[in-house]
Amino acid sequence: MKVAVLDIKGKDTGRKVELSKDVFGIEPNEHAIYLDVKQYLAHQRQGTHKSKERAEIAGSTRKIKKQKGTGTARAGSIKSPVFRGGGRIFGPRPKDYTQKLNKNVKRLARKSALSLKSKDKALLVVEDFNFEAPKTKDFANVLKSLGIENKKSLIVLGDSNNNLYLSSRNLRGSEVVKNSELSTYKILNAKSLVLLESAVEGIESNLSK
Repeated sequence: MKVAVLDIKGKDTGRKVELSKDVFGIEPNEHAIYLDVKQYLAHQRQGTHKSKERAEIAGSTRKIKKQKGTGTARAGSIKSPVFRGGGRIFGPRPKDYTQKLNKNVKRLARKSALSLKSKDKALLVVEDFNFEAPKTKDFANVLKSLGIENKKSLIVLGDSNNNLYLSSRNLRGSEVVKNSELSTYKILNAKSLVLLESAVEGIESNLSK
């Protein structure tokens, strides 16, 4: 499948790039997408949540009132969960949320996500460009020329480009990543996917293994 290559002004350069049907034109596997996105979101959790339980509270261990004759319930420790400042019952503990996922399933999920973007006409291929210095205004002008300034967008680079990355950091709705950093979640989270011409070969190489 051939896609027109645009310049940074959004105009057709007259050239076309061939996108592999095995990467950008497969039948999407929704379950693979679900599993990959689920793993990605799980890995965003630090798992450092913790509350002190009764044994970890600093406090006196003396019996705070006599056993009988008060007309109220028995109470043996100020660290009891029923008192303010006491330990928490079955509180959260540190946990590892990482999940294992087969490499082939992850590869299938990314190909499915790319195929969905291609099918929905939400994929653009732009010729490689760079800025002399990091400048948010210049990057915003490129998005405006491509007609995606008001859309959540993901720009995929062939190689690391510090000026482009720094220029995009102040724009909340846009993200710049290298083709090796591409994930199913990031592809689906963006309304528009912009591939630099040099990124196409890298993506197809990574996903056709």
